[in-house]
This record gives sequence, structure tokens and C-alpha cells, in this order.
Amino acid sequence: MSDSINPYESPKSDIAAAGPAFSAGSLNETMLRYLKEASPWLRFVGILGFIMCGFMAVGGIVVIFTAPFLTSLTESVGSSFGVAAAGASMGVLYIIMAVIFFFPAKFVYFFGVKIRNYLQNNSDQELELALKNNKSLWKFYGIVCIIYLAIIPIFIIIAIAVGISSAFM
Repeated sequence: MSDSINPYESPKSDIAAAGPAFSAGSLNETMLRYLKEASPWLRFVGILGFIMCGFMAVGGIVVIFTAPFLTSLTESVGSSFGVAAAGASMGVLYIIMAVIFFFPAKFVYFFGVKIRNYLQNNSDQELELALKNNKSLWKFYGIVCIIYLAIIPIFIIIAIAVGISSAFM
């Protein structure tokens, strides 16, 4: 009689309780493949960003130091007004833009490096640092978008004011 099934007993199963689809520290093969494929491209884009920043900074320095020579060249034509100031301003603007563009290049590059390190070492700390760089990249882009959206109305108002004032001259 011990072989009979007790109708009042809870059902038993060998299947483990289903947990969340994604738990800490576990990436499936598809996720790992995507990370492996993305890592070299992220590093490549980051390195190109560093090179671009270097060219912009060098170009800005060259423009700043050549602006006085452009003034002497344009004096013979009679249009030297503000050439040195405009050249120096453009050079400073290029250097500022190089500094600004450095940060997304840094975040993209280190995102790719940390992903590669995670895939080689299977260290959760490396994955955490990779995701931190990814978060920083998108936070940077978000801040840039907010600044851009705040500046647009100011430029629209200035353009309207200049247009109205030039109509009365």
C-alpha cells in the first residue's frame, strides 16, 4: 500500500524554481558574443576620437599663433580689421571643442577596453566598470542635448532682435 499515491500530498517536481531571466553575474552566449563583437569597434571609435581631439587642439594652437601673421598679410589689402581677434577666437574655440570631444572618446574607448577585460577575465568588476563608462557616455550626451536645447531659444531671440533692428536702420 506504500506504493499508492496520496491524493492529499503536494505535487513534487524535479524542476528548479524559475528565477529571473537575468540574474547578477550571468550573461548568456548571445550577450557575450555581442559584447565581443562590439568591443573592438568601441576601442576603434574611441581611438579615432582621441586622434580627432589631437588634430583639433593642434589646429587651434596653429590658428592662434598664425593669426597675427594673417593680420599683416591682410593690411596690404586694407581689410585687416579684426582678423587677429577672429583667428584667435577660432583657435580658442577649436581647443575648447577638442576638450569637450575628448570625454565621449574616453568613455567609448574605456567601455570597449573594460568589455574586452571582462571577456578575458570574467570579472564582474570589469563588467561594472564597462557599464559605468557606458552610463557616463550617455549622461554626457544627455547633458549636451539639454545645453543645446537651452541655447536654441536664445539664438532665435537674438536672430529676431538683429533682424528687427536691422530693418529700422
